[in-house]
Amino acid sequence: MLVAERQQKIVDLVNERKSIRVTELSNIFSVTEETIRRDLEKLEKEKQLARSHGGAVSIQSKDDIELPYSQREVMNVKEKKEIALEAVKHVEVGDKIILDASTTAWYMAKALPNKPITVLTNSIKVAMELSAKKEITVISTGGVLLPDSLAYVGPLAETALDSYHVNKAFISCKGLHLDRGISESDEQQARIKKQMMDITESVYIMIDHSKFGVQAFSRISGLETIDHIITDSKVDSITVEKIMDRSLNLMKV
Repeated sequence: MLVAERQQKIVDLVNERKSIRVTELSNIFSVTEETIRRDLEKLEKEKQLARSHGGAVSIQSKDDIELPYSQREVMNVKEKKEIALEAVKHVEVGDKIILDASTTAWYMAKALPNKPITVLTNSIKVAMELSAKKEITVISTGGVLLPDSLAYVGPLAETALDSYHVNKAFISCKGLHLDRGISESDEQQARIKKQMMDITESVYIMIDHSKFGVQAFSRISGLETIDHIITDSKVDSITVEKIMDRSLNLMKV
């Protein structure tokens, strides 16, 4: 079987099953796991799938649907953890911060030290993670629960945010487009993230390299509302140069 043929079949399998492991692909195509990993790396660069911890997941129609938390949790894990660790460095004692319902925000919650800060969140996962850290005051928005993202959204959540003002907001998104701004696949998620940005002094966008150049269904805001972007080292140099031209503070980890 030709390499190109094998790679196309891998894409077809991932899209059909939504996720698949390296070991299984190795057995199906009778090649080494290292060969499969090289295939997946190439296919991810071509934006045909996304690598996960131990395999790959489908990104078919990812701009039009909200992927279940369980799928997002295993996508680009290494990069998200590195981004989260960098974000934690920008949290100081006494800060009042927002963490959204992204998986990167959850990794950030896991990495936050137990020190006197206040965290406002619309994420069940983030709130549960922080509940064991007694020095951290956790405020949950409440609202309508989205089962796929484990996020509270809707009028109640938005009204709750209106009652507060914070120092820093740490937010992820589905896509960052240099001309069209940041966006989400779900309109309700976009609305609450826009609200989070409106009540903070400083906005940190946490996204891995796969989110650049993507325009999802629902626009959150333009790039002029962003203060900092934290991303991984795989972002291409042309994108970095264009972001720097916009006078945005880009941090690569």
